[in-house]
Amino acid sequence: MTHPLKIGLVSISDRASSGVYEDKGIPALQEWFGRALASSWTMETRLIPDDQASIEATLIELCDVAGCHLVLTTGGTGPAPRDVTPEATLAVAHKVMPGFGEQMRQISLAFVPTAILSRQVGAIRCRSLILNLPGQPKAIAETLEGLKDADGKQKVPGIFAAVPYCIDLIGGPYVETNEAVVKAFRPKSAIRPQA
Repeated sequence: MTHPLKIGLVSISDRASSGVYEDKGIPALQEWFGRALASSWTMETRLIPDDQASIEATLIELCDVAGCHLVLTTGGTGPAPRDVTPEATLAVAHKVMPGFGEQMRQISLAFVPTAILSRQVGAIRCRSLILNLPGQPKAIAETLEGLKDADGKQKVPGIFAAVPYCIDLIGGPYVETNEAVVKAFRPKSAIRPQA
């Protein structure tokens, strides 16, 4: 039996963390994973301010102490002075995975021209994959799932299609998805028969 995927969800917002408004990033991610994952999973959630030292400490704790295989952040990836999520992510990274950020911007550009202002990054720390997602629930789902045509056929793959295989490669559990939401891609040699 494989261990469940352990996911860390980090919402980064000065205002939400101080109670000025309700965080929407973590609930959106919880709902998305409830639809998208076919294998078992657990989660750890954190709501923190836009502060680089706090973000770095939270990412290290989720990867090194809590043992999350996947850590997703929302918020703090724009050009504003307080947007420091990518810097914090890169500061704790052992390997940079630039394809994730490139693909998120590619997807978002189909919806808004301001996607080029986004600085999301993907990185690996030890055996954890860290991904910076957009802050808006609609954009979170779009970047994870990708673009589909009117018939539901995939036009542009979302980033989550590559996440299960990446987790395989860094020593995490075998993750299966609900293909109606997002189809995980693996080379034929890496696909396990369904239990």
